[in-house]
Amino acid sequence: MKKFSFMLAMMIVLLFVLSACNGSSEKTTTKQDEKKTEKPVSYTVEHAMGTTEIKSTPKRVVILTNEGTEALLALGIKPVGAVKSWLGDPWYDHIKDQMDDVKEIGTESEPSLEAIASLKPDLIIGNKLRQEKIYEQLNAIAPTVFSETLKGNWKENFMLYAKAVNKEEKGKEIMSAYDQRIEALKAKLGDKLQMKVSIVRFMAGDVRIYHKDSFSGVILDQLGFARPESQNINDFAEKGVTKERIPAMDGDILFYFTYEEGDGAATKVEDEWINDPLFKNLNVAKQGKVYKVSDAIWNTAGGVLAANYMLDDIEKYFLNQ
Repeated sequence: MKKFSFMLAMMIVLLFVLSACNGSSEKTTTKQDEKKTEKPVSYTVEHAMGTTEIKSTPKRVVILTNEGTEALLALGIKPVGAVKSWLGDPWYDHIKDQMDDVKEIGTESEPSLEAIASLKPDLIIGNKLRQEKIYEQLNAIAPTVFSETLKGNWKENFMLYAKAVNKEEKGKEIMSAYDQRIEALKAKLGDKLQMKVSIVRFMAGDVRIYHKDSFSGVILDQLGFARPESQNINDFAEKGVTKERIPAMDGDILFYFTYEEGDGAATKVEDEWINDPLFKNLNVAKQGKVYKVSDAIWNTAGGVLAANYMLDDIEKYFLNQ
């Protein structure tokens, strides 16, 4: 009798175990089935060329602007292909460590359609100012989103790119952190914001005085810096500057950057100008407040990473010296 009772008890326990296992298996199967039947996220993006539907969060993004490359990296996305940095071989020094295995696909002005197609992208991000003529060809390869322009206000483009890759909330977080940094730095700078900041660029075939609607100009304006009267203008820059205009470069502090392509031509222009008697006679030069900074950071890269590096420079020259 005891033996029978023991066997009966064991059979009941076994039935419970089998039932539990079967239930667990059914739940697992149900979860797997749910994953299989999940519909991909579909969303639309309004941009410079119209409205584009993107069927699901992109995994293979090709980017056709330097500032767009910075946006993707900041959002935690490594593109499968990117246009060459304007300076570097092929990437800017401040991003090259993050660009392993990214294929170079030409320049902003001349991206390679063949190279882009070979990467089988599921999203292409470009710019109307640079690539309007090939938009339809790009859009035939993959859904393509274009920003409007590449002037000073990089933040607008950044948020467009964040939306295009379905990371709008992450983009807002990054912008919020940047804006908080701006406000904190403004508070630290205090009366130094009254200093008139002059911005000059030397190139092989041109010398420019930068105004407020430039990359560096927008950041200086966000911080609340004063500018020399002739630079306190809501446009890009005075181009084709002649030496007669050197007095317009004066200010309380002057930052200049040189677009050197490797042949020494731009550096030669820089040396010629900063050693010119007219330049040396500027009050800012006499006060020893002329500083050379990175062309990539203060102008050419044009994205969120460069913006933060430029703020590092502002802290260095205004707070740490």
